[in-house]
Amino acid sequence: MIQDIMPGTEEQLNKLSLNGEITSGYIGFDPTSDSLHIGSLVPILLLVHLQRSGHQPVALVGGATGMVGDPSGKSEERNLLSEETLNHNLAGVKRQLEKYLDFSPTRPNAALLVNNYDWFRNITFLDFIRDIGKHITVNYMSAKDSVKKRLEGENGMSFTEFTYQLVQGYDFYWLYTHKNCKLQMGGSDQWGNITTGTELIRRKSGGLAYAFTCPLLTKADGGKFGKTEKGNVWLDPEKTSPYLFYQFWLNATDADAQKWIKIFTFLTTTEIGALTS
Repeated sequence: MIQDIMPGTEEQLNKLSLNGEITSGYIGFDPTSDSLHIGSLVPILLLVHLQRSGHQPVALVGGATGMVGDPSGKSEERNLLSEETLNHNLAGVKRQLEKYLDFSPTRPNAALLVNNYDWFRNITFLDFIRDIGKHITVNYMSAKDSVKKRLEGENGMSFTEFTYQLVQGYDFYWLYTHKNCKLQMGGSDQWGNITTGTELIRRKSGGLAYAFTCPLLTKADGGKFGKTEKGNVWLDPEKTSPYLFYQFWLNATDADAQKWIKIFTFLTTTEIGALTS
């Protein structure tokens, strides 16, 4: 489940067994719909693994970044959502995350749910470019693959989308400063945005932060994971019925099943080996 990993990340996570230090790690979820889909299960399970290992999972719902739109992996700019639509979507995403993570305050590593709109709502544009923008150069931001691909494409990139990585980087800095969050995880297409956050933490506060990403899943035939003829396979039973949800997994090819069983179950390597041999 790991594609790219920042040096020192494994050592940071091992501190739990060495001196009992719990590491808080976060993943951001895009509130473009009132339901997550099964592509979101991969980062959700990363948070579940983190909590099962004794660390603290932090799920960030992007109420603020959802108003901007992430250019990573996109060929053109997305439609921006209204605040009313975003709030409706956020409520739906929260309900789903609470089914996977334990938010009980009695746990020493209880999961946290945060909304970046809470800290962005009172920041003015001038405050942001003065206090945050000066720490990251345009050269650094332009070198990211997600930016270069869009700049070389026909549609180009708006200033709004160009600033997205800096906005996401500030999320990491805010969580590092206020929640002692030292780790960010996400899909491999998020590597550029995530490392901008670690760089901002280093430059602005002299701190150390860590990161790793998981591979983006595709089907054996090259098709997009989680897609069917009818569209996304959603986690909301009103959008994808339990029957169709079951059928998606049942209809998986043997090649896909051997890959997915390692990601979407908590079976041991021995148990998986016995099933796939």
